[in-house]
Amino acid sequence: MNDAHAMLTFMTRDPIEVAKVEFDQRVEALVLAVLRSGHIAQGPMVEAMEDAIARIVGVRHAVAVNNGTASLIAALHVHGIGRGDEVVTSPFTFIATLNAILAVGARPRFADIDPDTFTLLPASVDALVTSRTRAVMPVHIFGHPADMTSISAIAERRELVVIEDCAQALGALHLGRAVGSFGVGSFSFYATKTVTTGEGGVLTTNDGTLARSLREYRNQGIGESRRHVAFGLNLRLTDLQAATSLPQLEDLSCILDRRAQNAALLSDGLDGVDGLKVPTVREGERHAFHQYTVRVETSCRLTRDELQEALTHAGISSAVHYRSLAFDHPYLRDQRGIVPGDCPTARAMTTEVLSLPVHQHLTHDDVADVISAVRKVLV
Repeated sequence: MNDAHAMLTFMTRDPIEVAKVEFDQRVEALVLAVLRSGHIAQGPMVEAMEDAIARIVGVRHAVAVNNGTASLIAALHVHGIGRGDEVVTSPFTFIATLNAILAVGARPRFADIDPDTFTLLPASVDALVTSRTRAVMPVHIFGHPADMTSISAIAERRELVVIEDCAQALGALHLGRAVGSFGVGSFSFYATKTVTTGEGGVLTTNDGTLARSLREYRNQGIGESRRHVAFGLNLRLTDLQAATSLPQLEDLSCILDRRAQNAALLSDGLDGVDGLKVPTVREGERHAFHQYTVRVETSCRLTRDELQEALTHAGISSAVHYRSLAFDHPYLRDQRGIVPGDCPTARAMTTEVLSLPVHQHLTHDDVADVISAVRKVLV
């Protein structure tokens, strides 16, 4: 099995990357316009980005900040969540989700996940709620929306704040409703995201009072009166960064359609491969396909890591998100007193998941090559 890659024909073309960033002339023109304006800090481009995000998510307010982690911290802060409070979230996520909770002094509690969507299991969330629980933070991982109908019902019954980690899910829909509109949404525009500004984040909400507090918090606590009215930090996004987002946001519907088409081709092409489970898209939902993540189950001909190695030799990039659960890092247990959750499904996923290329820049030949490479070593 270790020589599985020898079964593949080495490809002479450039490798097929699991993520790719390309900016067109519209982006270049907007960035140049900002540079020539002499106003490169937060300004009209940021406001235009916020307006575009608010329309996409279907909310009244969007507040831009300097990165996705900062947006999570800001959401927790303006809700008054801090020391002594608990936040229920997923252990199967990027470490930023956990770091944001720790940054405000709160304690994370970890619920298990659905093996098909990798998102929070509502029943597992409900079982963890105590008198100290203040919020639930579902993660729309890989672009798949969590079951927000059930999670929102739990939050309402238990009087919990809902903070959605939408870092990977701009444009995803749950039963026709955009993620980020069920509570406070937190989006990331990091370099590998579907829409990128290099670094950047946006919060979404329908609550005008909350939006005002978020704007004050990102700007050193300065209110509309230009006086310091509250504690705040410098979390501002620049117009240079925001300018790069506007053409991408204009094209978002087409970008998501192309990713969905590539995902459908991959799923059709990989259908029937023993031990390989392709992504689930639940009825009535739109998966944003930030990642196309398969499960390499124990019945598969190769292990996940063997499959990844074989694909690398075939010129196909892939990625593992995530090899560890959020609470597995030793420094967290030693320094932060993190208590691991009872999350057997999430634990199993760390040895099974593998993300294949799905981005909008792939050609049909690229997708066919990915399918062919996988099938050659697994069938």
